Amino acid sequence: MRTVAGKVLAEVEKAFIGKEDVTRAVLLAMIAGGHILLEDVPGVGKTTLAMAFSKALSMDYRRMQFTPDVMPSDVIGFTTFNRATNEFEYRPGPVMSHLFLADEINRTSSKTQSALLEAMEEGAVTVDGTTYVLPQPFTVIATQNPAGSAGTQLLPESQLDRFLIRLSIGYPRPMDEIGILKSRQSRNPIEDIAPAASAGQILTMREEVENVFVADEILAYMVRIAHATRISEALSLGISPRGTLALSKMARANAWIKGRKYVIPQDVTEVCRMTLAHRLVLTSRSRVHGVTGETALADILASVPEPKITMK
Repeated sequence: MRTVAGKVLAEVEKAFIGKEDVTRAVLLAMIAGGHILLEDVPGVGKTTLAMAFSKALSMDYRRMQFTPDVMPSDVIGFTTFNRATNEFEYRPGPVMSHLFLADEINRTSSKTQSALLEAMEEGAVTVDGTTYVLPQPFTVIATQNPAGSAGTQLLPESQLDRFLIRLSIGYPRPMDEIGILKSRQSRNPIEDIAPAASAGQILTMREEVENVFVADEILAYMVRIAHATRISEALSLGISPRGTLALSKMARANAWIKGRKYVIPQDVTEVCRMTLAHRLVLTSRSRVHGVTGETALADILASVPEPKITMK
């Protein structure tokens, strides 16, 4: 299945050029069974990234632009009376898909945010007392614009915690931007992406990731990192057990995609930033001094020694 994962990345990179680290991280989150938050300025390819993955993975893809007037029923669906059958029928919302792009999630109301995040957590939606299971695999890619706060509802820390990883795409390098311009001179490169995997194969990948071995020393290492965030003077809120579980999932996915059936310390450190930084809450003093979640986490990682693992 790792060969299939490599083919998926190759197809995605036909349209999403020059950001191999981002495409790899998104695939890691998908095969770890989590959701992705993209925090970046408009126009850097967030929608292109989601569409490219939907085609490469043969996924049913839906996109919704979140605005202040979007209601929970617009996302999860609603029931309506069918006069022909004399019965109430469920009209599915766009969340009933394999890959759902929630564009600018911070521009809608907290009530609508909660409806989506509940679906992400439960894998199902409840409408008028009836529960409807979401298709599997189900992945949400949510975006928010960090530049400008007018008309936005920031995601609370408890909701940020529902996203397995947070990523920033960033601007492309000059040579990569030239490649983007060339690729779009005659047609949209999305059209050139061929299916490289199926939804069933993604589920198989998830099963294989779950079977990756994590030694007790590695588990203890992850717990030490989490504990260090909880006692750090730079932070008012550290990593919860949900964050530690997320770190374990991403570390196993990282080991799997590298062809190993066991986790090493480097698997943990390589995914730490994207998995943990958005779960940290800085003290007011730290914010005044320009400390970010990423820099606070880097200091913590430097202070926690890696375990010495001897492979027999």
